[in-house]
Amino acid sequence: MSINSFGHLFRVTTWGESHGPALGATVDGCPPGVPLAAAQLQHWLDLRKPGQNKYTTQRREADEVEILSGVFEGKTTGTPIQLMIRNTDQRSKDYGDIADKFRPGHADITYWQKYGIRDYRGGGRSSARETAARVAAGGIAREAIKALAPGLQIKGYMVQMGPHQIDRDRVDMDQVDQNPFWTPDATAAQDWATYLDEMRKSGSSVGAVIEVVAKGAPAGLGAPVYAKLDTDLAAAMMSINAVKGVEIGDGMAAAMLTGEANADEISMDDDGKPHFNSNHAGGILGGISTGQDIVVRFAVKPTSSILKPRKTITKSGTDAEIVTKGRHDPCVGIRAVPVGEAMMACVILDHLLLHRGQVGGNRGKIG
Repeated sequence: MSINSFGHLFRVTTWGESHGPALGATVDGCPPGVPLAAAQLQHWLDLRKPGQNKYTTQRREADEVEILSGVFEGKTTGTPIQLMIRNTDQRSKDYGDIADKFRPGHADITYWQKYGIRDYRGGGRSSARETAARVAAGGIAREAIKALAPGLQIKGYMVQMGPHQIDRDRVDMDQVDQNPFWTPDATAAQDWATYLDEMRKSGSSVGAVIEVVAKGAPAGLGAPVYAKLDTDLAAAMMSINAVKGVEIGDGMAAAMLTGEANADEISMDDDGKPHFNSNHAGGILGGISTGQDIVVRFAVKPTSSILKPRKTITKSGTDAEIVTKGRHDPCVGIRAVPVGEAMMACVILDHLLLHRGQVGGNRGKIG
């Protein structure tokens, strides 16, 4: 079964394990003629790679991406693009003590129950290390988007760490790249630094909420039923390791609104184009983009690998206690920001191609 792939026309298959020799992705469906070099993908991988500050895992990986196929003379050929990222800083011995124990909160027990085999070295295929391949594939999607929708921009940032949310009145998007938490609230970044330091030193971890926005996406992307844009975005974000919830627009908060408050009123602007007076829908109505900002949020659970003892069982069914050693993120949500951006890019490109293939361009005229 093809259960390691996602996408319709722009299709990404990832492969590899956390402590194997390498991991990577096979990207099929990228249009030909897109300028592409490894350095363009490396930029995004450098944003995700571990060991960049004290708030992330201290595993040291260069995350250097190699393009093995699908590019000739600096441009995509339209054939499958094979990407490889070599693992260089594995410490499999860190996991020897848990070979027969299931880590609470991890996929250890479900992988064992399903497959009867388990790669205990950092979680194997279930490790967030797999997301490096997604970020590389997302880099390809970004370059193709430049050709198909030049004004489209994708930006992700953290809006909540544990119980601490940003203040929307203090949002300054220039701050996102100025702090280790990818947050647009400089005051929150300072508070979170103290909070996460305490969490890290105590041997525990904390979750986060990430928001990803696509600005400049055209109206018309998506389909009414099984290929809804929000359906594919939700599936893409939910497939990221440790994600436990996804919202589009107001999401769960929409349940608290009245019909007149929730409906995004429409008027004609001075340029003779439709204008929405609000964006509770997150830029998607009936599964199809409106032309507004596409807004997605996802919640990342706390890292389950912690130094505090937890109760568990062994494969033989005996009670045990476990402490997970090794190098782990006290807040895995930090490095989830570039992953969320990559998944948004892959889905948006996929729907740009689907839209072009089905209707070519928008057919319904207004005004």
